[in-house]
Amino acid sequence: MSDDRMAAKPGAAPQPKVRWDDAKMRTTYANVCNVASTREEIMVLFGTSQAWMNVTDEVTVELSERILLNPHTAKRLATMLAKSINEYEAAYGQLA
Repeated sequence: MSDDRMAAKPGAAPQPKVRWDDAKMRTTYANVCNVASTREEIMVLFGTSQAWMNVTDEVTVELSERILLNPHTAKRLATMLAKSINEYEAAYGQLA
């Protein structure tokens, strides 16, 4: 990932360098994602579906993570995800 420094505007104070501390980071797998929002926050839900094991009219998704973001952070995440997907498709082909 990049250094994540924002381009400095003329006359603006330089942005500090970001140090990513992953000492307490957890890794969780998700094959399902959903998003809900209010005026103040965006909620992203992650979980796993084991639909391949059941042939029924109902699928249970085990939710494991809920990430709450303010709208500015959510927009930044959307921008970074779009960029990452574009780079992935350039390297490996279009996703359906």
